[in-house]
Amino acid sequence: MAKQFGGKFSPRGSSATPNSGNTQSGAQSGNQSGTATTQGASRPSVAIRNATPDPVGLRSNLMFVPAGLLVLLSLNDGATGLAMGLIAACFWTAGAYMLREGLRATAAYDMRRVARKPALPRKILAAVLVGLGGALAAWKAEPGIVTAAIYGLAACGLHLAAFGLDPLQDKGTEGIDDFQQNRVARAVEEAEFSLDEMTDAAMRARDRDVEERVEQFQAVARELFRTVEEDPRDLTAARKYLTVYLRGAKDATVKFADIYSRSGDATARADYLSLLSDLEDNFAARTRKMLLEDRSDLTVEIDVLRDRLQREGVHLDRS
Repeated sequence: MAKQFGGKFSPRGSSATPNSGNTQSGAQSGNQSGTATTQGASRPSVAIRNATPDPVGLRSNLMFVPAGLLVLLSLNDGATGLAMGLIAACFWTAGAYMLREGLRATAAYDMRRVARKPALPRKILAAVLVGLGGALAAWKAEPGIVTAAIYGLAACGLHLAAFGLDPLQDKGTEGIDDFQQNRVARAVEEAEFSLDEMTDAAMRARDRDVEERVEQFQAVARELFRTVEEDPRDLTAARKYLTVYLRGAKDATVKFADIYSRSGDATARADYLSLLSDLEDNFAARTRKMLLEDRSDLTVEIDVLRDRLQREGVHLDRS
């Protein structure tokens, strides 16, 4: 039977204050750490449930290899050959970076039920850059427009076949006002910046339990983001959560990280974890309330439609 092991230096270890200066403060910190860990374990692990793998995999990382090989093979080709090889390698490197961003954008698009197509088709642009690099590399080896064009088109086509196209149309935006959708997009983007700053600050604290709790709160916050994206009318009710509360959480995380990284204050750690729990409960409650309000609006629309049909002589069987 599998058994979970833990220790002083494990993520779930009993001692969570490596910065404490004496045994008494370390024991006190360990006790409060155990209490916070027990509270965190009793809560639903939203971060684990919503975890997604990084869309940038081995295949896309291997796209950096040809550029390095081309540079090495061009070292003995003279000044002209080396210059052309370096330019082609730059095209391939730029294409590899653009491919990584395109894969992330496509994954974010697929994850949402309501999403707009990427403003910049990164995967298609990556294929064009790879094709240009292939054409230039072929020209370096064998000068000729026809040969270079064939190799360039082949490289571009194979790249598209291997990694696919970018999303070329919006998803789930029928009947949604573009102005409202743009407002939601800007609000969510600013909220994501606050979450990123929270992550950076939490990492400075060098406490694995704190990092996990921050990730869990962020997962709950992103559920609220997705709810607002699916119905932009909820932005008014959720705006203070996306702005005031998240900025306050970010500022609190920064201050906690500064204090805890210097002194390892167990009281500050316990207070911060309690704050995260309260914020998580509030965000989850706001999400549930918006979902209930949306369902209530649907019920009202259905009842109004049924009454109108009955007035027109159409009787519906509700059984």
